[in-house]
Amino acid sequence: MSETDANPLLSEALDVRRRARRLMSPDDVAATFERMGREITAKLFDANPVVLAVMHGGAFTAVELCRHFDFPYEFAYVHATRYGSELAGGDLGWLVEPKPQLAGRAILLVDDILDEGVTLSALHAALARVGAGSVWTAVFAVKALTKPVERPRADFVGTTVENVYVFGCGMDYKGYWRGLPELLAVRSE
Repeated sequence: MSETDANPLLSEALDVRRRARRLMSPDDVAATFERMGREITAKLFDANPVVLAVMHGGAFTAVELCRHFDFPYEFAYVHATRYGSELAGGDLGWLVEPKPQLAGRAILLVDDILDEGVTLSALHAALARVGAGSVWTAVFAVKALTKPVERPRADFVGTTVENVYVFGCGMDYKGYWRGLPELLAVRSE
């Protein structure tokens, strides 16, 4: 019995990638990270920020962005999740909250995607509770929602995607495919 026979989720993930629709090529993704890195460097060069990655997806985005920074920064992470292995977000769960050591510091909060903004709103509130200084937000993608939702604004945005389920570039499909260097959309059939 093969691993895909024994693990239906693995088989599903393989099938979803095979059928996925490409939204951005690896070259387009690389150019996007390069552009964002220049924009962030221009704004935060003298800020001595803490780059705060939102686990898991934001870690991929943060690492790619940091490769393009031409300024000193410290790196930390928070871990808040709404999706788990689901395709729709649920209640926010904290695994690692912002630390008191962030008080007074400039923060670059980095996540993979801004959807309805529940996670980023909670993170902004948590950073305010610990007394963080100025907070900027960078996301690889902003989802163009079909219904109006009040959500936080991202200061640095890589791309806008349609209101579909996307994966790659830090975003996953039920835990798989975060590390893909391209941005793909689940094909609805």
